[in-house]
Amino acid sequence: MQQIAQFARNLARALAGFFLALWRRTAPLRDSLRQLPTWKRIAVWSGAGLLALTLLVAGAAAVIWPGLPDLDRLTDYNPKQPLRVYSEDGQLLAEYGTERRSYLPLEQIPKQMQQALLAVEDANFYDHQGVYVPGMLRAFWVNLFSSSRSQGASTITQQLARDLYLTKKKLYTRKVVEILLAFKIESQLSKDKILEVYMNQIYLGQRAYGFEAAAQAYFGKSLKELSTAETAMLAGLPQSPYRANPITNLKLAQRRQATVLLRMVDVGMITPEQAKQAKEEPLKLRTVQDQRLPYGQYATEMVRQVVHAQYGEDAYNRGLRVTTTLRMDDQIAAYKALRRTLMDYERRKAWRGPEGDVDLPDGMDAQEQDTAISQVFNEHPDNDDLRTAVVTQVANNKLQASLSDGDDIEIQGEGLRSVQSALSPKAKADLRIQRGSIIRVLRGAPTKAFPKGAWVVTQSPEAEGALVSVEPDSGKILALVGGFDFNRNQFNHATQAWRQPGSSFKPFIYSGAMELGASPATLVDDAPISVGDWNPRNSDGNFDGPMTLRQALAKSKNMVTIRVLEQLTPARGRTWAGKFGLDVEKQPENLTLALGSGSVTPLQMASAYSVFANGGYLLKPLLVTKIVDAQNQVLFQAEPEKLTDDRRAISERNAFITGSLLREVAIRGTAYKASASLKRYDLYGKTGTTNDAVDAWFAGFQQRVATVVWIGYDQPRSLGAGESGGGIALPAWIDYMQVALKDIKPAEIQPPKDGGLVQEEGPFGPDWVFSEYAGDAGLKTIGPMPPPLPPPDAASDAASGPAGRASGVPPSWWMGGERSGGQ
Repeated sequence: MQQIAQFARNLARALAGFFLALWRRTAPLRDSLRQLPTWKRIAVWSGAGLLALTLLVAGAAAVIWPGLPDLDRLTDYNPKQPLRVYSEDGQLLAEYGTERRSYLPLEQIPKQMQQALLAVEDANFYDHQGVYVPGMLRAFWVNLFSSSRSQGASTITQQLARDLYLTKKKLYTRKVVEILLAFKIESQLSKDKILEVYMNQIYLGQRAYGFEAAAQAYFGKSLKELSTAETAMLAGLPQSPYRANPITNLKLAQRRQATVLLRMVDVGMITPEQAKQAKEEPLKLRTVQDQRLPYGQYATEMVRQVVHAQYGEDAYNRGLRVTTTLRMDDQIAAYKALRRTLMDYERRKAWRGPEGDVDLPDGMDAQEQDTAISQVFNEHPDNDDLRTAVVTQVANNKLQASLSDGDDIEIQGEGLRSVQSALSPKAKADLRIQRGSIIRVLRGAPTKAFPKGAWVVTQSPEAEGALVSVEPDSGKILALVGGFDFNRNQFNHATQAWRQPGSSFKPFIYSGAMELGASPATLVDDAPISVGDWNPRNSDGNFDGPMTLRQALAKSKNMVTIRVLEQLTPARGRTWAGKFGLDVEKQPENLTLALGSGSVTPLQMASAYSVFANGGYLLKPLLVTKIVDAQNQVLFQAEPEKLTDDRRAISERNAFITGSLLREVAIRGTAYKASASLKRYDLYGKTGTTNDAVDAWFAGFQQRVATVVWIGYDQPRSLGAGESGGGIALPAWIDYMQVALKDIKPAEIQPPKDGGLVQEEGPFGPDWVFSEYAGDAGLKTIGPMPPPLPPPDAASDAASGPAGRASGVPPSWWMGGERSGGQ
């Protein structure tokens, strides 16, 4: 087409030269014409001009027409469409590609949208043959006296020709080719097909091509859900999608909307009253933050990488649609739960100072202040609910600040508790909050005094985290969040962070011990251990003497687990951990393995704990279930793995017994808040905290959902004294499971139907044991035991013995509670 345009320009120059020469040679004739009456001269000149114009157009058409491009791009229209990633329930999670487009056949585009567009862009669309002559003549007359050439008078067909084949630079030669192309398009395509392609092809701002994509981009709705006001707003975009973008220039967009509504009245689509109502209707536009679709960014980036590896750059323009196993409600809950936990943790840390400052001198007028403040938000954008605020006044233990949406807020009382000292003029310069300081604020939970929630000064978390949730019976990933904010840190902690699991590793050691003859009732001495220079300790600093494995795991006793691993041996412990999908090479072959000194990822841990939940099967995590192209042809489909013998990792009875130990942890042990908060007792799990609280974990499950939470710093360092898996990771797990389990009825894991287990009396009542290890065949104790204590006197036995046991209430020492380190 560039060659045709160049030829048209050369032709125009040649014709101009020809007519100039003709003008000079006809000087005598023109002299004689001056002798004629005025009306005759006008008639002669008009006829000559019309003849010249006709010859010019005919000549140009005759030369240019054969060189016009084929219309394959229109007759076999196959536009670029982005890669889209959807949740299992069909909700959009992400899209990748330079052009947002959702192709809709014309019959699926609402009539009101079609009519509104035609009313303002081409009211005579169904009457002309591609070019509306009266409009062109009017535009030519206006442009004759204007250097801007602002009047185009292009029909829908001409706009489509220009959009697909021509430059948008305003040239008369381009206009000639545009007209000819319009005629050619009209000769080969129906009016409905032309309108359909146009409404799916035209650029409308926000990277949206076509009206369905624009409806989603601006309003988060499909076309069929739009109101008259929203429809008119979109219909006004084709003329100037950049300047009339309602997100970036609402005032101009509203003026354009008013023009469309007026045209809709003129053509009889709506009444003046309806136009007035539409003009006054408040618009709920999607913000830039809304369009980020932040909830699944880590998971969808995993999908993008896989699809790009398979299809290359074509993945971003061939309209591929990927269905994942993610459940939208669960994904949102996971995103919010992890962020809430990290921000709650951050509020316990020392104030690090404002993010920056903007110069707001006293006496600055309101307009100048607004301009200065508005520039801040480009460099310090809101991070979802973690809002950027510019302080405008600090006085009387309260501060006022402006937000990115123009709202002014006031913060006082509890909202300033973490920064109270920074409000003083005597505070250190790098910590002081003053007029012009750029800070982060968060809206708290609603109260009677603050129905919408009071604002709180906070700061962006430095710590990171991950939350992964898996369906144990299928391996489907239900939710995955790999960090606080994908735009800040693309490192996916759910799949890429190899961290020490701490005490959340202990259940694998206990599970291995069951195969050697141990049972939940096996006694082990919780006493100090020294191995060379290594002198491990319990997280609570206490040594409680002989206790059962059930009690020891509930209280997360390190000494007991080390003695159990001594019995199992580190070599067998590593191998057994490999049965759960953990990388054997990343687990040390020494006794520190008992305390989780190896390396795992949160996704690995979620799969590993699923083995206990599903009766002993190790399934591969599944994220992508289907890929289809723009024509809805299935390119890839995957079914979840089944619970078959070839996927068995441990026996069902082992999974049941180890699960019963994890249930003890979640009801009476270090994670008792899980059952207390969710008010259900079919929960299983284990806290984990490494040395100096560098890594904090909670790994747990209900039969239908296995979820793991990890919290830590990218560059490993202590989370702080008093922090633990039960205190920092467990709250996020509870928040998430509140949503994930809302429609799941309580159901505890039952003993295997095929037997292999018996119950026998233990130190604190009956407990389970493998049938072949019943009686004297199993391990009643592990390691040396201290000499028995003298029997209690009658008074103490009467007070705390049979009556306490008969009541079913465990002794007070059984309650694990929240403790720091090693849990």
